[in-house]
Amino acid sequence: MVTEDRPDSAAGYREDAAALVVQYESVGFEEVHAQVLHLVPERPGRVLDVGAGTGRDAAALAARGHSVLAVDPTVELRVHRGFPWLADSLPELPNTEGEFDLVLVTAVWMHLDRPERERGMRRIAQLLAPGGRVLMLLRSGPVPAGRRMFDVGPDETAALAAACGLAEVHRSERADAHGRAGVVWTHLALEAPK
Repeated sequence: MVTEDRPDSAAGYREDAAALVVQYESVGFEEVHAQVLHLVPERPGRVLDVGAGTGRDAAALAARGHSVLAVDPTVELRVHRGFPWLADSLPELPNTEGEFDLVLVTAVWMHLDRPERERGMRRIAQLLAPGGRVLMLLRSGPVPAGRRMFDVGPDETAALAAACGLAEVHRSERADAHGRAGVVWTHLALEAPK
């Protein structure tokens, strides 16, 4: 279900950037991704953080020794922390090149409609190195005013991934770290063939 007819998936983020930076930075990478930390490669590799926002997760992965490319279309959210930033966005990620051992897609997928999700999954699969993983964090629940969001479930997302040759290797749910009523998050981990 679309809550706004606005085509811009960054709608609402530019206007609320100052408050969102505080909100996003109030919860750490390890807390947000606790259920999938065991799937983050221990050996340093190439990481793509799609929809990196403030760079919180990209910074944590860079601190673990990974070479990180942070991608986000909203300049007002990007906090430069000593790793490469790229203005780009799903579904096509036209400015993003290379192969990545890990692709992080945190709280982004719900901004894409069904055709965009199909194209986006194909593009993510193209960017994965053999045996590479995708860690997705899918949101369900009430939509904030002024945001372009769709109801997207893990079953549909896993099916799109399977159609692109990616296998589901993990699925779990957790409550919202900010205590928002009705908001639930699903971790979905996908893996490319070796």
